[in-house]
Formats: sequence, C-alpha cells, structure tokens
Amino acid sequence: MTSDLFASSEECSDTASRIEMPDGEVLLYASLFSPREANRLFAVLQRDIQWRQERITLFGQVHKLPRLTAWYGEPDTTYSYSGITVDSMPWIPPLLMIKERIERVSKARFNSVLLNRYRDGSDSMAWHADDEPELGRNPIIGSVSLGQSRTLQMKHKTDKSARRAIALANGSFLLMQGAVQHHWLHQIAKSRRPMEERINL
Repeated sequence: MTSDLFASSEECSDTASRIEMPDGEVLLYASLFSPREANRLFAVLQRDIQWRQERITLFGQVHKLPRLTAWYGEPDTTYSYSGITVDSMPWIPPLLMIKERIERVSKARFNSVLLNRYRDGSDSMAWHADDEPELGRNPIIGSVSLGQSRTLQMKHKTDKSARRAIALANGSFLLMQGAVQHHWLHQIAKSRRPMEERINL
C-alpha cells in the first residue's frame, strides 16, 4: 500500500506563505500533500506506527501524556522532552516518503521525527519551545499535519503582545526556523468542540 501513497499529487502545492513575526521565520505550506495523499498517509500511520502513551511527573504526581507519541529516525538517535527520554525506532516507508517531500521544499535535512496522535479535542500539547540541547542552536523544526485541523497558538517569550494563531489543516507543512525556538513558545490547546483524530509529525 505504501508504494502508491504519492501516486497522484493533484491539489498539492509547494508554495509557502510567510507568517510575519519578530525574532524568527515561519513558513506555511498549506497543501504540501493533496487531500488524497494526506488521507492515505493518515490511515497508514494510524495503523502502522508503534504508538505509546508516555507518563510524566509533575509536582510529584504521575500523569499520562494527553496524546499518543512515537519517535522514529536514524540509528542511535535519542530525544528528551518533558522529562522523557526515548530511543528512535527505524524509519518506515511512509515516513521516508514524507521526509523526502519536506526536505525537497525546505532544503533542510531531518534525521528524526516525533509523531503525536491527538485522539480528540481533549488531547493537547502544553506551551513549550523545541529548544532541547541536542537540537542545537536555531533548530529547523518541521511540522506535518494529517487529519483534523487544529490551531497552533504561538506567543513571544518577552513581548506579551506578540501572539499568533495558525490553522494546521490536513496535508499542511509548517516550517519554523531561525531563532523561533529561542524567542517563541507554542501549544495545541484542548478544545471542547467535537474533534476527529489528528496526527502531527
């Protein structure tokens, strides 16, 4: 099934729009993957990824992470976030296909991916920056969205008036680069509205 995931690329575009913001550069490719591609990828990843629900400790209490996650990438790649350290699982064909597409348009190289599966509106990701030491200075962070559209909220760390809200639709690709991770926080907030599943890479 994975061999024909990208057999048709109608209704997709590698045109990006720039999100104006101080202290960084954010580009949104609203339809890097066509609806057909995105829907196929969603179904394959939902089925084939080895999803886990990690646990984190906050103020001495153990909580389940409010989403499912998985970490894939090059051999011996590890990643630490929210007090969790994970070892990468080997790339699988659909992830390599996505990797090739986003590397082509971004001119960047990605050696690993953290997948997040939001099962409904109650699944979320708290305010954070992707500024872990292993990511280096001014890391390039790519974000592919499949399934339900969710809003990425962003706020500047020091300028309280600087905020952005970006709708991440099915098949979109968001590229954050420059000093974004050093100056901005981002989150996917909980929603009381009925929500279908979303997979974010």
